[in-house]
Amino acid sequence: MKKSFVLLFSLVLSHLAFAQEALFNAADLKSPEINADKTVTFRFFAPKADSVFLTGDFLPTMKVKSRFGLVDVPKPALMQKDAKGVWTFTSDALAPELYSYSFTVDGLRSIDPNNPFLNRDVATVTNIFIVGGPQADYYKVNAIPHGSVTRRWYDSPGLGIDRRITIYTPPGYESSNATYPVLYLLHGAGGDEEAWIALGRTAQIMDNLIAQGKAKPMIVVMPNGNASQDAAPGEGNTGFYKPQFMAPRTMEGSYEGAFMDIVKFVEKNYRVNAKKESRAIAGLSMGGFHSMHISRFYPNTFDYVGLFSAAIMPREDATAKVYSNIDETLKVQKENGTKLYWIAIGKTDFLYQANVDFRKKLDGMGMKYEYVESEGGHIWRNWRVYLSQFVPKLFN
Repeated sequence: MKKSFVLLFSLVLSHLAFAQEALFNAADLKSPEINADKTVTFRFFAPKADSVFLTGDFLPTMKVKSRFGLVDVPKPALMQKDAKGVWTFTSDALAPELYSYSFTVDGLRSIDPNNPFLNRDVATVTNIFIVGGPQADYYKVNAIPHGSVTRRWYDSPGLGIDRRITIYTPPGYESSNATYPVLYLLHGAGGDEEAWIALGRTAQIMDNLIAQGKAKPMIVVMPNGNASQDAAPGEGNTGFYKPQFMAPRTMEGSYEGAFMDIVKFVEKNYRVNAKKESRAIAGLSMGGFHSMHISRFYPNTFDYVGLFSAAIMPREDATAKVYSNIDETLKVQKENGTKLYWIAIGKTDFLYQANVDFRKKLDGMGMKYEYVESEGGHIWRNWRVYLSQFVPKLFN
């Protein structure tokens, strides 16, 4: 009995000593460290690990198979271990941008314990950092007037539930009597009403564009595009659960058909210009799909439409009314007129060909649009840029 107690006590002391060593060694680390030459150094304390890899959207890419075909993903970089058990990697010089990264320690994915700044994309959590410079400065909180971000609940008779929505109001909204135009900004598959405000840096982009006089002050409405959800995972009445890429009732027409519930809520509860010329709708991927179908299903509602890396045509098994008579309703939308129909996509995006085909359709009916083709694929880096390019074109 005495020997067992001594052994147990020794094990506890050993564990405490190791934990204390890990705590104090990790506390001295700076990670990531953005160096003067724009290289970035990452550090991870793991003295017992056999390997630590860094993965991030700033690393060279490799092709891998996915449900969407071959896609580019970052190639993990092996970090180097020093005598103190600290693993280190320094990147090449990085262009101004918001970047994300994580570690893999002996095959187990890990966030950076020295960096408390995180984003969730669907069910994946990654650390983030910003390398400052022209485009990336739109993503920073600068010393300028700031708008407000609120989470509201609205009644959706079309979906039969109360739903959560994120709304940005511009600087000075609360203290003025002015009315404002509205941008309805829609997320992609796996996202929710938190996606654009967190991953897209919408509030920072809007604050900076407005402060620089590049954008009109406007309200930005960011709904949840998953018809089965009342709110983002962990924020609604279903509690905490693992987010999934395609929630039930996604892209089957219910959300698009009930979209005017959102417009009515906004126009009842906010000081807005409730006219076609003061409404814009835009979205990324699935949100671009929603924007295209909502804007043609309600063809005299939005004067500005933005499709960012948009999915285009509905699934073959989607039979909702909103997906019927696509060509005819596009023609009605064209005849009613839009001040801006804006399409943007990356050259290596898996939806590139679908967008080529859609532009041919628009060309065939003589519908005018603006087209932007960028480098890269189906990534948030592109969508933040698209937002910062699209917003200055609105409501002029």
